[in-house]
Amino acid sequence: MFTGIIQDIGKIDKIDRKGQGLELRISTRLDLSGTRLGDSIAVDGACLTVIHKAPSAFSVEVGKETLERTTLSLTREGQAVNLEMALKMSDSLSGHFVTGHVDGIGKIIGILPEGSSLRYRFRASGGIARYLIEKGSITVDGISLTVAECQGPEFSVSVLPYTAHQTTLGQKGVGDPVNLEADMIAKYVEKFVQREEGEKGKESRVSLSFLADHGYIKK
Repeated sequence: MFTGIIQDIGKIDKIDRKGQGLELRISTRLDLSGTRLGDSIAVDGACLTVIHKAPSAFSVEVGKETLERTTLSLTREGQAVNLEMALKMSDSLSGHFVTGHVDGIGKIIGILPEGSSLRYRFRASGGIARYLIEKGSITVDGISLTVAECQGPEFSVSVLPYTAHQTTLGQKGVGDPVNLEADMIAKYVEKFVQREEGEKGKESRVSLSFLADHGYIKK
C-alpha cells in the first residue's frame, strides 16, 4: 500500500529482458538500509518487488501483466521514474490509499498555466473514466492528485510548482503516456451496487438511493 506522495525521482540504469518480462535496475537517493528483498516499491505508480539492492540502487522484476497495463513497457535506460516506498502503519497518510495496481494508461492532452500552477488535462480509457468524480482522487504515474473536472474520458488536475518539480510530471509534455490508478473506494462502491456474483436476480442492498440517503453521493 502507498500514499501517492513521491519520495524520489530515480533513474533506470539498466534494462534486462527476462522471458516475457523485464528486470530494471534503478538508482535512487532513497535510504534503502531498511529495505529487504521481497519488499515493495512503487515505480511510476506500479507496485514492484525488490529482488536485488545496493546502497544507492535496487532491481525489480516487471511481469507480462504489468507490462501490458503500464508504461513500463516503454521504458528506456536513463529514464526518470517516480519512486515511493511501501507505507508503514506509523506513516502519515498525506495523499490517499494507493494500491500500486495500475488500471491502465492515459495520455496528456493539454498543459495550460493557471496562476502559479499548471492545469494538466488527460484522456483515460473508458474503464478508468467511470470512476472519476470532481474532487475525487486519481493516481497519475504514482502521484496522488485531485480531479478538478471530468467529462467523459477526459479529466484535469491542478499541479502545484512543487509537485511538478518533485516528480516526473514536470518533465512530461502533451502526448506523453501516463499510468493511471483510480481511487480504490470507487471500485468497491461499484462492486457493492452491482448484483452479487452468483446471486442472479437478487439486488445488492447497497443501491444508489442508499448511498444518497446516507450522504455518500448527491441526491
